Amino acid sequence: MRVRPSRVRRLRIRKAIGNAALAGAVLAVGVTYLAFEKHVTLVVDGQPQAVRTLSASVGDLLDSSGIVLDEDDVVVPPEATPLADGMTVVVDSNGFTVSAAMAPQDVGAWVMEGAGGPSAKLTIPSTENWFSAGVSIGTSRTVAVTVVVLGKDHEVVTNAGTVRELLSAMGIEPDGDDRVRPSPRTPLRDGMDVAYSQVEVRLRTARVPVPFTTHTVYSDELRPGEVRITQPGRDGMMLETSRVRIVDGKVAHRVVVARRVLTAAVPQRRVVGRSTTSHGTQVGEASYYTFAPGSGLTAAHPWLPFGTVVRVTNLANGRTVTVTINDRGPFGGRIIDLSEQAFARIAPLSAGVCQVRLAW
Repeated sequence: MRVRPSRVRRLRIRKAIGNAALAGAVLAVGVTYLAFEKHVTLVVDGQPQAVRTLSASVGDLLDSSGIVLDEDDVVVPPEATPLADGMTVVVDSNGFTVSAAMAPQDVGAWVMEGAGGPSAKLTIPSTENWFSAGVSIGTSRTVAVTVVVLGKDHEVVTNAGTVRELLSAMGIEPDGDDRVRPSPRTPLRDGMDVAYSQVEVRLRTARVPVPFTTHTVYSDELRPGEVRITQPGRDGMMLETSRVRIVDGKVAHRVVVARRVLTAAVPQRRVVGRSTTSHGTQVGEASYYTFAPGSGLTAAHPWLPFGTVVRVTNLANGRTVTVTINDRGPFGGRIIDLSEQAFARIAPLSAGVCQVRLAW
């Protein structure tokens, strides 16, 4: 015989069924929340924060965060962009520069300048509710580094993983000539120093005067030391091409790669009363060449006989060197080409040329 349940028992059964349905609904909602939950980085006027959200698009995220945009505000990526886990959203309303690295195709790498040093960290908004109470949503990984760009220090906080990503987020794409220290592949760590120098190599041409030389002939017909000019000298003009390396906008190195005489210099010719101290002198520009024949203190001269011993004096510092002529040249305005060893006695090789007096 079937026993009909009492009214109290029926009420208990209905309550148990209701509680089970409610628990199932809560579980279903919780599973749905976890399935659609996204962790994003929201950077508003240079201030980044980690956010956990169910928003479907960038616009929904801004609405849920209480951010109202003006017509001049910039949002990257655009509001219609679907929101994805790990995305970075940047809102610029105070004139902050949004770099190309924050565009949708490269979302995720951002840089904030003036973040207060290595202790600066991202803040996390409160998300305490019955789904998240007691559960930490964590923080985005950030490092504080010092970046030297074009000689200027920048204290920044970034979520970039490598030096290359950091520079890209700052809008810097080094080419093959630029210098980056440490290597672009180096992982970033807190407190690291990164230096970027822009390097350009250019060819520059300039018109350079060619000083005239002085040819001296000694005569017993004049009093010792008396000078008579028989042909006035006139400077020439030369086109000089240099390879210049420019680092951070300043010339760091220059080397002459070609010279072409546009107008030949006219030498001054003079007659000087003979002195007992020397047989001939000449004033002009001296240079050096690498492949001088022989070795030691030798030089090339356009017309002095081979074997002539010449005393060379740098007019700028008074240093002297004695050389022996064993080659012909130079041609194009200079009066003597010294061996490297000889030139180094009177001037640094980096000078290239110097004004000298020859005596023989």
